[in-house]
Amino acid sequence: MQQITAVNVNNIWSGTSSFAPLLGAFLADAYWGKFKTVAYGCIATFLGMVVMTLTAGVRDLQPPGCSAVELQLGQCVGPSHGQLAVLIIAFILLALGGGGVRPCNLPFGIDQFDRTTEAGRKGTSNFFNWYYTTNTAAVMVALTLVVYIQDSISWTIGFAVPAGLIFLATVMFFMGNKRYVYVPPEGSIFSGIIQVIVAAFKKRGKKLPPPAEQELVLYNPPLRSTIVTKLPLTQEFSFLNKAASVSDVSGELNDVDGSLAKPWSLSSVQRVEEVKCLIRVIPIWFSGIMCFVAIGQQWTIAVLQSLTMDRHIGPHFEIPPASLGVFSLLAIVLFLPIYDRLLVPILRRITGHETGITLLQRMGVGIFISAFSMVIAGIIEFKRRSMAESLGSYTVPMSALWLVPQLVLVGVSEAFNAVGQIEFFNHQFPDQLRSLATSLFWCSQAGAGYLSTIVVTAVHRSTGKHGRPNWLDNNINGGRVDYFYYLLAVMGGINLIYFLIVAHFYHYKGSPTDIHPDVHPRDEEEDDNDSRKKTKEMELSSSEI
Repeated sequence: MQQITAVNVNNIWSGTSSFAPLLGAFLADAYWGKFKTVAYGCIATFLGMVVMTLTAGVRDLQPPGCSAVELQLGQCVGPSHGQLAVLIIAFILLALGGGGVRPCNLPFGIDQFDRTTEAGRKGTSNFFNWYYTTNTAAVMVALTLVVYIQDSISWTIGFAVPAGLIFLATVMFFMGNKRYVYVPPEGSIFSGIIQVIVAAFKKRGKKLPPPAEQELVLYNPPLRSTIVTKLPLTQEFSFLNKAASVSDVSGELNDVDGSLAKPWSLSSVQRVEEVKCLIRVIPIWFSGIMCFVAIGQQWTIAVLQSLTMDRHIGPHFEIPPASLGVFSLLAIVLFLPIYDRLLVPILRRITGHETGITLLQRMGVGIFISAFSMVIAGIIEFKRRSMAESLGSYTVPMSALWLVPQLVLVGVSEAFNAVGQIEFFNHQFPDQLRSLATSLFWCSQAGAGYLSTIVVTAVHRSTGKHGRPNWLDNNINGGRVDYFYYLLAVMGGINLIYFLIVAHFYHYKGSPTDIHPDVHPRDEEEDDNDSRKKTKEMELSSSEI
């Protein structure tokens, strides 16, 4: 398989697998709840790893052996249909398991905090940082220790160890079931979104009273759940407010309890504001895709670069090319605790903000570092290629450790942007839709995988004409990967400008549209308190009605 084809296959697989959490988020928020979805995901993952272990340990589930000579001549016999089916079943179980665990384990953990208190809010912020730190540390163990066991000891043991760890984690998860806080599912969010849009469209010709009077006439019943935060009425996307206007009391509401009778004609203020939350975050979400494109390309192309470089550390140890990504992971594991314990308290004293800087500012810093890392990568690649050209050799006496700075920058970028994204989506989505919020983060990576494929394919096809070198030539020394890095840096710079624009006009959930919380963090807290008071008054007035 050619190098470019391998890169694209990896991007497509990464993108496809990252969409699986959408299914898990839908089932969690609409039907099962987070606890059951995580439980089913853990069981599916364990079964998938058991099947993977069997494919490595049971001879009848493996294709015939193949010598190095047969492999070189292309004469190896592939797996039978039955053997391939067993392997596919394992992958399906693992995908379903990941689709259940990925979108729900973090939101389920956040449900355990009381975010109406200062301690609860600080706890959630710490939880996001430490969650990503431990998750990254687990990936490091998988890429080093587990890979070593698989390559040097036994593939059967290499699969059995993760299977055993998953079983242990599942047992520990069930042990706390009597202590957990559970947020019940609220029904399908997708149908709820469509219902709001349809109801607003049906009443598009209806005139609403002035904003100050709308709270008195719009359908705004008290919430059934005491865990979910009630959202105040806002005037952003005010055309959607028409969905909550009552046109026919006897037809749209039940006479007995005043509940909805026709959800496709009338929606509550709470559901309208939930839809607004989703609309607000979409422009911010797009910016994360380009950030992950840079991260993904660093991981894949750095491996190709390292194949032409000296990977030795000392006389007896050589770094495997695929293990270079560990430097990015190590940067995340080391930087996040420093950020959480050292930088946040310092920034908190300067800005007065609970998290030191706002979530949008944190994401913006990550996008900037991501684009800057591409510039550094381009400079290092220019040095490597120039040395190969001057020596006339495929390999160069240049240490692969020269790639470490760009990989470390990518890790720091991820620590800022990725963790910022997760926390931002979980804060800005409605409480009962946090599973969908986390799945949106994974969809950023999915979108990045597909966008990377488009960019790589476009560059590969458009360059290399009129006697000029192809930037992404199969022989990396004959290409111009440095130009490709600079292109990604320019795209990252454009993405940063786009992000700054949409972030400037963004308004946080529950805040008035005429105040931007990134500029006035202390005013944001006062506005939130006013919103809570107003929400309580609205609940009382609704209950009296």
